[in-house]
Amino acid sequence: MIINSFKQRLLGRQRQIGGWLTTGSPTVTEIFAGIGFDWLLLDMEHSPNDFLLVIDHLRAAGVGAPVVVRVPWNEPVMVKRLLDAGVASLMFPYVQNVEEAKAAVAATRYPPHGIRGVAGTTRATAYGRREGLAQAAEQIAVVVQIETPEAMAVIGDIALIDGIDGVFIGPNDLAANMGYLGNPNHPEVREAMLRGAAAIRAAGKSSGTLGYASTHAASPFADGFDFLGVASDAGAILSGATEKLTIYSRFREQA
Repeated sequence: MIINSFKQRLLGRQRQIGGWLTTGSPTVTEIFAGIGFDWLLLDMEHSPNDFLLVIDHLRAAGVGAPVVVRVPWNEPVMVKRLLDAGVASLMFPYVQNVEEAKAAVAATRYPPHGIRGVAGTTRATAYGRREGLAQAAEQIAVVVQIETPEAMAVIGDIALIDGIDGVFIGPNDLAANMGYLGNPNHPEVREAMLRGAAAIRAAGKSSGTLGYASTHAASPFADGFDFLGVASDAGAILSGATEKLTIYSRFREQA
């Protein structure tokens, strides 16, 4: 059985730092996997990544960092296919209530504990060479994403569900749904997030969010969050290229 280190750290409420992958490039995934992140989020909700491309990303990441796939939506068909492809950690967007959170867990479990279909010769089973169907759920990590005030109101109940390993508060969508589109640092949004992190912690689960610290800001870890997405591939490319352009444009003007 392959041990899911991301899940083990979630269960231990250890601090984890992650990268966010949206460009659709397995080459970029390979680069990020070698940097030293504790986990990598491969996005299918807001990116061009499709099912077959996910497999290429998994191969590119290798054993460099655990890959968490954010599914396009909380529905069981894509979840089943991703699990069969060897994805061990999933993030479910826009989970609104206890029922939807339980549905997410059920999609990752074989009967009688869920509705996952059984297939033998898949990438997840090394094409039939690996046993362990009965223990499969032990190494599958389920993270649900909270993005609205309605979901925040029951975030503690969601976190208490058996099979939920982590709860991720999405600051951008939460801000939009609170009436502060484009302003995730609004004091009311931040206050709601801190209350949410406290409720998740009280339920004994790991809480996550996007990194919002700078050299002049308080640490999200100090605010009670356990796992953070801190750097996106597109953002890193943009900022790095822009910095070089700015430097050499100044040199050109001085020449």
